[in-house]
Amino acid sequence: MIFLWGRGDGGESKSAAEKLAEPLVTDRPDFTNSAATVGLGLTQIEEGYTYSYNANGVGSTTSHSFPETLVRMGVLAEWFEARLGWNYSAAANTEFGAGKSDDSGSEPLYLGVKLALAGQEDFLPETGLVVQMSVPTGPTNVSGDEMLPGVAWLYGWDLNDWISLGGMAQGNRALDSQTSRPYFEYSQSWSVGYDLSEELGAYTEWYVIAPDGADFDPCQNYFDAGFTYLLSDNLQLDIRYGVGLNEGADDYFAGAGVTWRPLCLARNVQSGR
Repeated sequence: MIFLWGRGDGGESKSAAEKLAEPLVTDRPDFTNSAATVGLGLTQIEEGYTYSYNANGVGSTTSHSFPETLVRMGVLAEWFEARLGWNYSAAANTEFGAGKSDDSGSEPLYLGVKLALAGQEDFLPETGLVVQMSVPTGPTNVSGDEMLPGVAWLYGWDLNDWISLGGMAQGNRALDSQTSRPYFEYSQSWSVGYDLSEELGAYTEWYVIAPDGADFDPCQNYFDAGFTYLLSDNLQLDIRYGVGLNEGADDYFAGAGVTWRPLCLARNVQSGR
């Protein structure tokens, strides 16, 4: 960690060797990211698929999102993580009594770094910071035509051996989906994690995406829940389902994914086992 909450060792981070000897800590399937980094010399790959549906009085939209790739690499120090993400989206829009249209393409390339700031010490949370940006690498109608920077503050507590609490406060520059004019987008989330067994985990979560200065993009509130299953310490499967809580949100979404930690990419890490 970059700093400690106190003089004791409660805020110390784990080494990559210690993390390699334990099950994965992932940034999916919930909206809230973990404050932990993957560990120096380790690489973690997270991927998935999401289906979403939304309808109103004039039409409906169905969308598919895949492969939702996020590559997390521990470089330079235990507390530093480089992040690279890519995704493809395909949406089908139906106007009742009229026709259909498709809107698909590669989304902006995601680049970022995560800094593990402090570990949990008593009531003080484990904290992290992500500095990120999206780079327009796909068609303009999907990825826009300018870089969009942002930052996210991550925090969480292990309340006991089977329940944890996490949150994320995030601010990003965004482009309005209809006018392409820039605005500030704030998001906040709270997630509760449950360790049901050594292999099976679950979570429940609320999050909001709130635009400030958008021409048309609405505020969106969601509730979602899901399960994770560890096939091994280095391979995890997940599923999730969520519903929109206000008119501006999608009606519902569902998805599944996988996270793996390829040992062949580990560099200079001894597990100690």
